Amino acid sequence: MSHIVIDNTFPHFEAVGSYLRPAELKQAREKFADGEISASALRDIEDRLITDVIRKQKAHGLRYITDGEFRRSYWHLDFMWGFNGAEHIELDHGYQFHGEETTHGSVKLTGKITGDNHPFIKDFLFVKQFEEDGIEAKQTIPAPAQFLAELFRGRNAENTRKIYPNTSELIEDIAAAYRTFFREIHAAGCRTIQLDDCTWGMIVDQDYWKSKVGTGLTLEKEALQYLKVNNLAIEGKPQDLTVNTHVCRGNYHSCYATKGAYDPIAPFLFADEDVDTFYLEYDDERSGGFSPLKHVAEGKKVVLGLITSKSPVLEDKATVMARIREAAQYIPLDRLSLSPQCGFASCEIGNRLTEEEQWAKLDLAREISEEVWG
Repeated sequence: MSHIVIDNTFPHFEAVGSYLRPAELKQAREKFADGEISASALRDIEDRLITDVIRKQKAHGLRYITDGEFRRSYWHLDFMWGFNGAEHIELDHGYQFHGEETTHGSVKLTGKITGDNHPFIKDFLFVKQFEEDGIEAKQTIPAPAQFLAELFRGRNAENTRKIYPNTSELIEDIAAAYRTFFREIHAAGCRTIQLDDCTWGMIVDQDYWKSKVGTGLTLEKEALQYLKVNNLAIEGKPQDLTVNTHVCRGNYHSCYATKGAYDPIAPFLFADEDVDTFYLEYDDERSGGFSPLKHVAEGKKVVLGLITSKSPVLEDKATVMARIREAAQYIPLDRLSLSPQCGFASCEIGNRLTEEEQWAKLDLAREISEEVWG
């Protein structure tokens, strides 16, 4: 096998990683769920459509390629179901977004959590074969903090407490499971992991705290707990494995879940999380201003999510470029990059735009990047 040359310079145009699912894929997944086609038949269709979306990512100038998350229903839950000791359940209600309720999937613990032999390793190997000089396969997964939060969502908490009466032990086991996954996917040839994390967007929203009155919880306690589980997972990672994170406030059928600026979490997340790059949602006023970026630790990079994946309307170039210059007051321009604020289909329903409009968004981001960074 020929050696692939990985370009280690920081790209100034990126994408989060999920793409709109073709109708053929949605239909095939429905047929599989209904028992009309086999798992191997579904995988054949997925393989073909993933091959096509990788070809399109390359054609539109992206350095990092993904499978578009085409084998998943959700950006997060499918990965959690792949851990030993976890299973798929359906709750009475989904997540309540502004304007829409999501589908009802969640995760339930059946025993202690371990991370060996995760099915995502096989999925990654399919993408890796499409690497070429300057093009690298990255793996997107939910952050450990997201898994921890899901285990205490609604009635999940009662079951989680039965298996883990001690939260510290749960945090240790989640982190250990992720460390196992990191080692195994690194052995499979992965060099870039992206931890998608909505927990930070959750705890900056004042509405979240209205439901926590009387619990004794505080933003600082929550932030330190999420920081602890994420950093424990990253601790001892292979030296040449890059771990990044993407912070979002929800992205489902063009609806959002939470709102709030980065200010209260910046001293924890930006200063102390042991990641290389922060992919940050900044596509509207819900995310606040750029001043919290002053907390980003020296040498770390920020991908500004200034292009929205929630709408087909193309942003004004001059406005986006002005916002990049504004952010550069807090972080040097050479440590900044541009992308959409989130994926185009965090769940398989996807956002309200067409595939053509999706690629037009990425073309716009690439064109702005070329004008700003050359």
